[in-house]
Amino acid sequence: MPEEEKEVAETAAAAPPPAAQSKKKTIILIVVLVIVGLALAAGISLFVVTKMMGDINTGGGEEGGEPRYHDAGVFIKLGDPKEGVLVNVGGPRSGKFLKASIIVEYNPGKQSVINEETHALQPDAEVKVNDVATQFLRSTTLEDFDADKQDEFKKQLKDALNAALGGGSVYDVYITSFLLQ
Repeated sequence: MPEEEKEVAETAAAAPPPAAQSKKKTIILIVVLVIVGLALAAGISLFVVTKMMGDINTGGGEEGGEPRYHDAGVFIKLGDPKEGVLVNVGGPRSGKFLKASIIVEYNPGKQSVINEETHALQPDAEVKVNDVATQFLRSTTLEDFDADKQDEFKKQLKDALNAALGGGSVYDVYITSFLLQ
């Protein structure tokens, strides 16, 4: 019997008590759950950030899907560099004239539109821009020149220029002076 008691005593000493084993398993389980939770949170955060950055780059769901942020454009004034644009508007019998300074921001990456060295319009693009702008301004009704409709007016001019030059050629249109008489 003494040998049996020794074996039982050795076995009891070698195996930790059940409470200690349970506590060790609980700690391991908690550590694993924390690591899985952190990995899941990092994955969700990465997805959200890339989705948000994708929305910023594609215009955030705006019409046209054009980038909201872009490289600095090339600004060129329509018409005469000093005087701007002078056209009759509202039809041939209206007797109204528009004198405006309209500045167009072009995409510098469009080599068919902008000369990289001089940052000026290519000759064929300049002809198209002046033609489209003149036709657009002459065909616009007097009601479309209201201050309340200025944003829509600029968007339509931008769209007309992009249609003539190729999508993404014009970033924006700015009006710095506007005289309708």
